[in-house]
Amino acid sequence: MKALLQRVTSASVSVDGEVVGEIGRGLVVLLGVAVADTEKDAQLLAQKTVNLRVFADDEDRFNLSALDAQGELLVVSQFTLLADTRKGRRPSFAGAAPPKEAEQLVECFVREARATGLKVETGHFQQHMQVEIHNDGPVTVLIDSREKREDINC
Repeated sequence: MKALLQRVTSASVSVDGEVVGEIGRGLVVLLGVAVADTEKDAQLLAQKTVNLRVFADDEDRFNLSALDAQGELLVVSQFTLLADTRKGRRPSFAGAAPPKEAEQLVECFVREARATGLKVETGHFQQHMQVEIHNDGPVTVLIDSREKREDINC
């Protein structure tokens, strides 16, 4: 499971011209689910996301997490994060989980993130979406649950 995090001053997601989710200061989480991902991957990634220190403190250093800064999350499913571009000119998405499994794991990620008390908004799964992102910094970080180590505490 991969999450591309973008620190934002605000963001929104629309379907058919209607805003279905919007946040103020926080993180946009573009979330891709791979074939072999499990609920453990979703839980690990959600905890890593809310605890990752990408917000500036009073000394302008990355010392605050979304939890510390009371940031908001906008989670948008994005299977294209699993694109394999090693061969040819057309990306392969064979590594992306089937929609039914992916949707369940995206929902697991969202439940885990909401359990922290942060405001969490979402897009609509398997819908064409327009995402408006006001990247702050810009700060963009990629997290991959397959890079987890047993000794890392979220």
